[in-house]
Amino acid sequence: MEKAIVIAPVNWLRIGALGVIWGASFMAVSVSLQGVGPLSVVAARLCLGALFLLTLCFATGRGLPRRHGSGAGRLWVFILAMGVFSNALPFFLLSWGQQVVASGFAGVTMAVVPLFVLPLAHLFVPGERMSLRRSVGFILGTIGVIVLIGPGAFAETGAEREGLARLACVGAALCYATGSIFTRRCPDVDRLSLAAGVLLVAALLFTPYALWVEGWPGQVDWVPVLALLYLGLLPTGVAQILLVQVIRDAGPSFMSLVNYMVPVWSVIFGAVLLNEALSPSLYLGLALILGGVALSQLGALQRVFGARMRRGRPAR
Repeated sequence: MEKAIVIAPVNWLRIGALGVIWGASFMAVSVSLQGVGPLSVVAARLCLGALFLLTLCFATGRGLPRRHGSGAGRLWVFILAMGVFSNALPFFLLSWGQQVVASGFAGVTMAVVPLFVLPLAHLFVPGERMSLRRSVGFILGTIGVIVLIGPGAFAETGAEREGLARLACVGAALCYATGSIFTRRCPDVDRLSLAAGVLLVAALLFTPYALWVEGWPGQVDWVPVLALLYLGLLPTGVAQILLVQVIRDAGPSFMSLVNYMVPVWSVIFGAVLLNEALSPSLYLGLALILGGVALSQLGALQRVFGARMRRGRPAR
């Protein structure tokens, strides 16, 4: 029997934390690229994230998911798919695409993830049916992200292969959506072990390719190294645990809401830490994003706050 989708308050806290962690990752990637190439950034964050989660797994006696016995083969097929579609392939597509396209365009494509998730979840995840209210909420949130980033996101740079680079960014969004469906449909297993297995597979797949193309990094200053450590431990390691928990508990459509929060936090971090000016469109975009999130998850919000009111109501 398929596990019922429950959107508990803790899952709102989890996607809120993911929004902050991933929002800060854009800045960390920029700093990392000052010391190593884009493929090396991806390989480093995957290896560091995998090492971090593997250490946690074996320190707590969990280990990796079962590799023998009934259902083990099917489980590792899902882990392979999650490693490819949730990590290695989208990281690669974004790294390659962002060498050519404007960074704002890449941000907009991440906001398209929920629109890919919606029909995929409708088809493959029981209980994740499309509705008019949910569809309108997702579209409203996407418009908010476009307003937030501004029309400059779609300005052509005139660079060679720009069209392919744009398709790569959209392809990354489709990968994330596909990966969330595999995560939801994956057989039940310890979630820390699952997250570690996913990153291990992604690291083993991508690192040889990165070394073949870019070679072993030379001497790197300590600032890019710190940025790489942040990317490996938080946006990759810790985030993989939270991602698995949210998708397994609340479903891929709910998880996709984080793609509306990431651009907001990336703008805030840029303004506070990099002294970037806040445009007037920030406030309108933020209002549209929050409105879209609230509309698409109105039922979940009513259940959460209704339950809290009932618990606080005195007995009669």
